[in-house]
Amino acid sequence: MITRLRVGTRGSRLALVQTEAVVSALRSLAAGTEITIEKIRSEGDKRPDAPLAALGTGVFTSALEAALLDGRIDLAVHSLKDLATTPTPGVTVLTVMEREDARDVLIDRWGKTLLDLPEGARIGTSSPRRAAQLRFGRKDVDFIPIRGNVETRAARSGGPDHDGVVLAAAGLHRLGMAAEITEYLSPYVCTPAPGQGALAVQVRSGDEELVALARQLTHAPTAAAVAAERALLRAAGSGCALPIGALATVEGDELSLFATATPADGSISYRVEVTGGTDAPELLGRAAYQGLVDQGAGELLVQRENAS
Repeated sequence: MITRLRVGTRGSRLALVQTEAVVSALRSLAAGTEITIEKIRSEGDKRPDAPLAALGTGVFTSALEAALLDGRIDLAVHSLKDLATTPTPGVTVLTVMEREDARDVLIDRWGKTLLDLPEGARIGTSSPRRAAQLRFGRKDVDFIPIRGNVETRAARSGGPDHDGVVLAAAGLHRLGMAAEITEYLSPYVCTPAPGQGALAVQVRSGDEELVALARQLTHAPTAAAVAAERALLRAAGSGCALPIGALATVEGDELSLFATATPADGSISYRVEVTGGTDAPELLGRAAYQGLVDQGAGELLVQRENAS
């Protein structure tokens, strides 16, 4: 029986809200277990002004993984989209809880939709994926980098340097900030990051009792959807510089995956939609990747890799 459980998380308000949700669910399954939350600072938290692309992979997750592997914590809670698709030896990743709204949203000073933004509007985003996709439809809007936690970025949407920001709906919902949203962006306009809106936990692979406990938090439709999305990302390669979006949905036993690949300048948008069974999400993800390659995204990917 598990008598003590140390749960690791980043220290941002959003990370703590997400972790509290997971801890609450764990407490309902493991009554009598002493559960404590340990805040661990990530590299991304230590360098809040550095561009994410310059910080490399694992910027928000590696410190938690290190704490898990050296025994300082027993379980780590993450936003799934922050986790690399390449497995970390000795660590088991489980998707937990039902996914929040996976869409991206716009907040701007005028309360206008994306189509109605004035020419030259300065819209902040920390995501090359978002910037590339939005440039495809609005080349006359200036999509510029922005860093900081969700609250900070939302507050800067009407400041001296930005006219608006694009953020994930899930974070705003979890923080009780949905009223600030100007527009929910269609996934066909701004396709979310693979795994966006979903939560995951990491547990040491040898801790079979804790793995079994965490597995009880799995929401099967969410797990199938994000497995397909991450299979697409894995097929593209962990070092891929091409902004890829993916959103899978479940209807009964049917799984549909819509995916996009867009160069940074937004000059073209490759897009594909595939359908299969919830029992084979990995196959669906690979099929979506092959569909993008067949359209020409593979050639673009090779060009990006050779230039890096």
